[in-house]
Amino acid sequence: MNVDDLEWQRTHNGRVLTQLVDSLVEHGCLDLLVETARERGDWACAQAAVRGLSAQGEWERAWEVIAPFAATGWRPAVRAGADVLLGLGRTSQALDLVRPQDGDEDGYDAWRDYAEVLVGAGRVDEAVDVFAARLWDMRMLWALVEVTEERGHDERVLELLTPIAEEVRRDPEQPRARALWAAPSAQSRVLERSGRADEALRLRAEDVVADRGWPSDTVDDYAKLLARHGRLEELRELATGPARYNAVRPYVAALEAAGRFDEAEDYLRGLIAATPYPGNYESRLMELLMRQGRTEDALQVVEHTFDDLYDGNLLQAAMILLAEQGRHDRALEIAAQRSPEYLTENEKFWIRDNRWWLMGESGRCREATAEVEALPEGEVDDRELTIAWLLAQDGRLDDAIARLRPLPGIRAATDLAGLLVRQGKYAEALSVIPDVATRREEERRFWTDRAQQTEPAGGL
Repeated sequence: MNVDDLEWQRTHNGRVLTQLVDSLVEHGCLDLLVETARERGDWACAQAAVRGLSAQGEWERAWEVIAPFAATGWRPAVRAGADVLLGLGRTSQALDLVRPQDGDEDGYDAWRDYAEVLVGAGRVDEAVDVFAARLWDMRMLWALVEVTEERGHDERVLELLTPIAEEVRRDPEQPRARALWAAPSAQSRVLERSGRADEALRLRAEDVVADRGWPSDTVDDYAKLLARHGRLEELRELATGPARYNAVRPYVAALEAAGRFDEAEDYLRGLIAATPYPGNYESRLMELLMRQGRTEDALQVVEHTFDDLYDGNLLQAAMILLAEQGRHDRALEIAAQRSPEYLTENEKFWIRDNRWWLMGESGRCREATAEVEALPEGEVDDRELTIAWLLAQDGRLDDAIARLRPLPGIRAATDLAGLLVRQGKYAEALSVIPDVATRREEERRFWTDRAQQTEPAGGL
């Protein structure tokens, strides 16, 4: 186990392996994950095991799992180890473990971790001191806000933030202000949570009016602040004024939350009529109408884009929304109705994959499988994986597993592992995932082969 392997795992495991080990925790496989973490140095297994053991109050076992990982000095493992030590009541050891070293390359992460452990130990004043000495970094500024939430230190935080926010407002073009341009937003958040929402609203309103050339987040921040406090009239003025673009979504959401659906619809239709390229507004109106169950009205808003060969096409967005409502057949129908030109351009690119997915979700697995199998093997990316998924959707797990077993690559392995979990074969599910050394060697061979394939033939 070393830092390089651990960092590689973090960037290559992805969500799939995390979902796999989390499902094993749900099935009570903590002992299996503990053993796999110990034997293979697998970070995904170690994380899941530590979370599960900690949730059960088994802090000593959690420390046995995380200690070898933390000993490498790798920052995520060090942070997780410190949390376990806090759970054990070994505060001094936790702080010693996570304390930044001179020349620490992960400066921000290291100091934030240290401050968070201080907070976890109940030493909030010391954590604030850590941030106070480093507020030239925007990330530290936001970390101060986040780490101190609900810790009873808002006045102290405001003492630090307010001078910086005022400096940014006075001269937004100077280098320090450019680096800390979100200080007014951070100040606003702390004012709001400390019960001073009116002051936060006043300052944000002044920021919008002043238009100091800050990013559009200023308008978005103010709009959301208005919405949270039910200030719909002021929000309407913002959403219909010159800075409206970043206030549209909060305004529509606020109207919808208040049950004022007709107003939200009329507002969006007005924007669509007044905008030369209204795709974003059409998309939001479609979503609004879909949420109200007005499926055909929603489709009518956007169907004129469905044969567009450019970026304004909302066909896939409509298909996904229909699928979320369980309207798989309707999604398939609108895809099939496309012009020959559009289908020629997009059939292989994305439509047929989406069609097979929709057919699988709607119980037409065998029909979809037949379509895939009728195509030449080189014609479909991930052909075998697609067929295996359709077989599993059809309840034919053994057939799907048999299809996946001979396939190379981590995606096939994780799909196979997921099916084995469904059959209760938990140990086998983990065993089919290649270890880190094997996966790294596979990746090295892949890139070597690719480089050789792209080398020009012959010499100079």
